[in-house]
Amino acid sequence: MTRASAPKTRQPNGASSIFQGKDGRWHGYVTVGTKDNGSPDRRHVSRKTRPEVTKLVRELERQRDKGAVRQVGKSWTLETWLTHWVENIAAAHVSENTIDGYRVAVNHHLIPGLGAHRLEKLEPEHLERFYKKMQDSGSAAGTAHQVHRTVRTALNEAVRRAHLTVNPATIAKAPRLEEEEVEPYSVEEVQRLLAEAAKHRNTARWVIALALGLRQGEVLGMQWDDVDFDLGVIRVRRGRLRPRYKHGCGDRCGRKPGYCPQKINTRRETKNAKSRAGQRPIGAPDELLQLLRQHKEGQAHERALARDLWTEKGYVFTSPTGEPLNPNTDYHKWKELLKAAGVRDARLHDARHTAATVLLILGVPDAVVDAIMGWEPGKSARMRRRYQHLTSRVLKDTADKVGGLLWGTDQADLGGGAVSRSPVPAELVLHVARLGERLVPFAHADHAAEVVDRWREDWPDHSAAVEQWDRRRWEREGPGGLRAVRDRVPQQARVFHAHAVFLPGGAREARLPETWSVPAWDFETDSYTDRPSAWRTVRRPGPGEEVEAHVRGTDEVAVKAAFAEACAQAVDRAQNPGKYGDTDEW
Repeated sequence: MTRASAPKTRQPNGASSIFQGKDGRWHGYVTVGTKDNGSPDRRHVSRKTRPEVTKLVRELERQRDKGAVRQVGKSWTLETWLTHWVENIAAAHVSENTIDGYRVAVNHHLIPGLGAHRLEKLEPEHLERFYKKMQDSGSAAGTAHQVHRTVRTALNEAVRRAHLTVNPATIAKAPRLEEEEVEPYSVEEVQRLLAEAAKHRNTARWVIALALGLRQGEVLGMQWDDVDFDLGVIRVRRGRLRPRYKHGCGDRCGRKPGYCPQKINTRRETKNAKSRAGQRPIGAPDELLQLLRQHKEGQAHERALARDLWTEKGYVFTSPTGEPLNPNTDYHKWKELLKAAGVRDARLHDARHTAATVLLILGVPDAVVDAIMGWEPGKSARMRRRYQHLTSRVLKDTADKVGGLLWGTDQADLGGGAVSRSPVPAELVLHVARLGERLVPFAHADHAAEVVDRWREDWPDHSAAVEQWDRRRWEREGPGGLRAVRDRVPQQARVFHAHAVFLPGGAREARLPETWSVPAWDFETDSYTDRPSAWRTVRRPGPGEEVEAHVRGTDEVAVKAAFAEACAQAVDRAQNPGKYGDTDEW
């Protein structure tokens, strides 16, 4: 009797089966779970030869064990998932400005460029080639980086809902983002701008931007209740949102919604500041308060002229009929102001850079600068580096301080003689990157800041900040002492992990995930290894006596090979506990 014609024997419930049918083809059935009605979910595959069917059956079993079998009728493509995510998931939980950015990244970039990919077939290389294609086609690096952050967030949600086992966007290299150096306006240029602004209505709007560094939305969302003339304080509480219009004419005018004569704004006018740091009081100079008093008197005159056309909403800066200023109109007024003042062209947001630089020149303490600019703790050091530009005056002052510290003299009342300072400072500042509970000291501030920025990008849910310690404090309290201080940015690698659990007798327990990868620095001894692969098996203590197989390494191919070897030993160890003794060591 041939193998093909051997009588079929019934497999136990839930077991896979392979047999040759009357049609001459080979068939395989795999139970992958339970349907909504409670019956077994059995998947069928069919091929001409037994090896082909066996391969497909084994693959289905592997997917079942990892919990990665696609649900019936839910074959997500990147396009269908991104559309579902942005409209049905993200839109209900993020701000209006954030969802606008998501929609642009999804509808204008990701779906046209990558939308046809099956979700589970998307690879990191697909994303990396797409980012390069975007930049080759003229997109800015910042645009490509925004697209990367959007797809990473969307696919993280797919992983959380078990539509994916691994997020390829966390593995793909993000587009390199180099911050463009912005030159702040000089004092002379600011004076010319303010002189020109005095010729137009809403003069105080530009004074606030250049003197206090408020964001555009914060200025346009300001109301008179936020200005305390007695205390000399302006309270920042909300931001103006860009309006979004729809047709009020039934789409009969033939124009875009924003130009419809009967347009209707579908978005609220303002939103509250997004953080505690954003909601802040700011001390206003007396000259600015006087200018605001004059502005309030001028607004009262406009209100009288507008009569019934005036809409009272309490905003400080309004249209001639009391409506809040449109951010787009405000932007064009800024451009007109630059041209009329004969000042070089720049973004409206660059006025904020100018204000931050003035605070630096004046030697305002960092904590006060953070409060004025509205920077959150933990991010303030990075924002100061971004906004406060080292002008020639600051560089000269710094050079004088360094020279005085190392080679200068102090005149002491010791017979009129000069006492030279030590060529080595008594206190040297260390820049400590606090990454969660881990402390990593650096000799240079930019090295610590770079590690913190990259750590925050890889682990957005974990805290990260740069702290300044003096050398003596670190020597007393810091882990590793002065030998731990780093003079350069450490190396970062991607470490691949694999894990499986086997029950007594060798049966494999379903675990999710089976494999994963994480970014790791050389100071993370708990997750880092510089070996291509390393593995172990260990028996868990307790009545179950399950055996675990663990693999990690920097070479993905080597880790996969080592995982097969580790699993083989784990099965043998589960089946023959006496062969390996009772040790739980490597």
